[in-house]
Amino acid sequence: MHGILTVARRELRGYLDQSTAYVLIVAFLAISLFLAFRTMYAMQVASLRPIFDLLPILFAVFIPAATMRSLAEERRGKTLDWLMAQPITESQLVIGKFLGVWAFVLLALAGTAPTAFGILWVSEADPGIVLAQYIGASLLAGQLTALGVWASSITRNQITAFIVGSAAAFFLFLIGLPIVQIGLPPYVAGGIAQLSVLSHFENVARGVIDLRDVLYFVSMAGVFLSLALMAVRSERLSRVRPEFGRLRIGSAVIVGLVIVLNLVSARVRGRLDLTSENLYTLSSGTRDLLGDLDDIVQVKLFASSELPPEVQLQLRDVRDLLADMKRASNGNLLVSDLDPERDEDIASEAAQLGVFPVEFNVLRDDNFEVRQGYYGLAVVYADENEVMPIIQRTDDLEFRLASHIYRMTTAERAGVGFVSGYGAKTSTQIPGLPESLADRYNLRNVDIAGDSAAAISSDSTEVLVLAGATQPLDRAALIRVRDFIEAGGATLMLMEPIVLNPQSPMPMPAMSGLSPLVEERGITIEPGLVADMASSERVSLGQRGLFSVISPYPLWPIALPAGDHPITNGLNALTLGWASAITVGVEAAGVSPLWQTTESAAISPLNAPIMPDQDWIFEPDELGVRAVAVAVLPEEGDDRGRMIVVGDASFTEPNYMQSNPGNLLFLANAIDWLAQDEALISIRSKNRTPPSLVFESDSVRNVLKWGNLVGVPLLFVLIGAARVTGRRRRAELRWGEVVS
Repeated sequence: MHGILTVARRELRGYLDQSTAYVLIVAFLAISLFLAFRTMYAMQVASLRPIFDLLPILFAVFIPAATMRSLAEERRGKTLDWLMAQPITESQLVIGKFLGVWAFVLLALAGTAPTAFGILWVSEADPGIVLAQYIGASLLAGQLTALGVWASSITRNQITAFIVGSAAAFFLFLIGLPIVQIGLPPYVAGGIAQLSVLSHFENVARGVIDLRDVLYFVSMAGVFLSLALMAVRSERLSRVRPEFGRLRIGSAVIVGLVIVLNLVSARVRGRLDLTSENLYTLSSGTRDLLGDLDDIVQVKLFASSELPPEVQLQLRDVRDLLADMKRASNGNLLVSDLDPERDEDIASEAAQLGVFPVEFNVLRDDNFEVRQGYYGLAVVYADENEVMPIIQRTDDLEFRLASHIYRMTTAERAGVGFVSGYGAKTSTQIPGLPESLADRYNLRNVDIAGDSAAAISSDSTEVLVLAGATQPLDRAALIRVRDFIEAGGATLMLMEPIVLNPQSPMPMPAMSGLSPLVEERGITIEPGLVADMASSERVSLGQRGLFSVISPYPLWPIALPAGDHPITNGLNALTLGWASAITVGVEAAGVSPLWQTTESAAISPLNAPIMPDQDWIFEPDELGVRAVAVAVLPEEGDDRGRMIVVGDASFTEPNYMQSNPGNLLFLANAIDWLAQDEALISIRSKNRTPPSLVFESDSVRNVLKWGNLVGVPLLFVLIGAARVTGRRRRAELRWGEVVS
């Protein structure tokens, strides 16, 4: 071990004493940080994925450039024989060289750490994902460093070592791309996908340390180090001696075993979910639901063995999820993994359940051919079944499976009534809501207008939704709503503050008459529209010359969670449109803010223009945090029902739902909470979308950007200048110590 560390220290010191090393580091940081900040600031996302998505390509150039001199220079300078004459073995030499270069690469990677700390400081980014990304980057760096050491071990020329190492690194990257795999037979494409760095690194970069990925990086690094060791040992062995033959056979066996190990590792299980919300681990709600099953539920996965490689990688996640659910069910969830193409009876069963083969393209002889394969899933309980003919995505698969099982094994279904008329939206007018709730709730429209309408029955309606009423409710309707609340009924009120005038850019106030009902709970709907100058949706201002101009629109604020509440847990943002601020009275009881603006929000009067291209000017004392949604939980002794008030109803419209899927999740969570049916909230709220990147001021924004783009590379330049210029002085000191 002492010999390994001695070689590693010598190697690292040799890099840090050369100016070319700092040129490499500065070039690496300049490219990666520039592209990362350009993407993060343009997309307003607090995620380091722009850095790590580019990392395999940058490493494929940077690491071979760093490793090309490690052994090739020793060969060219005739110092390899001198090294082998020292009291170290060939394996100690190779491993020491590897560790020294790996430490140098990790030092360069550490230059991106200030960016990570800055993003974590100014946003709600997940530190667990960031940690997993750096672990994955370190593993990737280790594998490519071992590859570079091997490339340097087979030649005396550094340029040749760089070309070989870079070509091999790009090969391991390219074989993971669909454009390469599409021309191969499915079983071959699936195999080489297991040997590509791309799929393994992408999995780690999302926040999960999977045993299969760790096994891949470590084993591949071991292969290249073994090949490098063979190249070094072969220098001292005659090619006609049996020892040389045994060395080649042993190296070939190691390479073969590692390839086989990675090909069969798809069935290996074991992972560490580092995300703060355990996004890739079964939710407590799923575990409780499966643990309470008192009868057998079957989940049948129909998957062909020769699916496209991009589907094969997704299929791994599906099988992992089903295995986790099976373990949590105490034996009451039976999971079957079936291939209909191998058994006609299974194909017939799949057809009866509604799972049919899907078509996909493969490239054969420079032409696309159409192939068919099964990739569906069915949940079967008693005489019922729920079918997914095609598994299109896996990020919400846990919720969909749990929701199906919940519906099929639960007899009672609560009623959710949507008030019709008065300009209010019904459930069918809110995209995606019926699909999210219809399997667990009885959704219906409730007519409360006029004297002839019946009272709202708490037996058939447990949650009443008033979604964006823009016309005044008559007196009888208001009385029915109040009586429902007083009797303990839960209410969701989406308050629409304005009605757009198609003839003028000036909005008109919406007068629904619901304000007195919320004021009775200590809640006041403020007149005016919330304008958030720091966190808002972007809109197109149209074509300006040759370019389409996009600008922030403060009247479409992107609200942030106001605290820890079951409804917003796991959600990052709520995109609103023309929202009112909500003020909570001092004596209001049981009121919890759900969503709020940043500190840079003001109130724009209702009689002010709402055009996106106008100048937005507010005095500093007008800016502050504004609540835009609150939840009311009655205290003990209060017979009134739960209530949620949102200062906007436009967020349920298609354009807002499409730009932010969290809008629909919040709405569904709100209804679950009001119905006191919170079992699936923790499952549905697994939001894997990165949070918004919001800055308190332009100075913070500029410090984070330029401090990293300029400050970090400049720091390495100064360290390099001091290190390189002091090299001669340190050598003279060491020589003086030897002479004395």
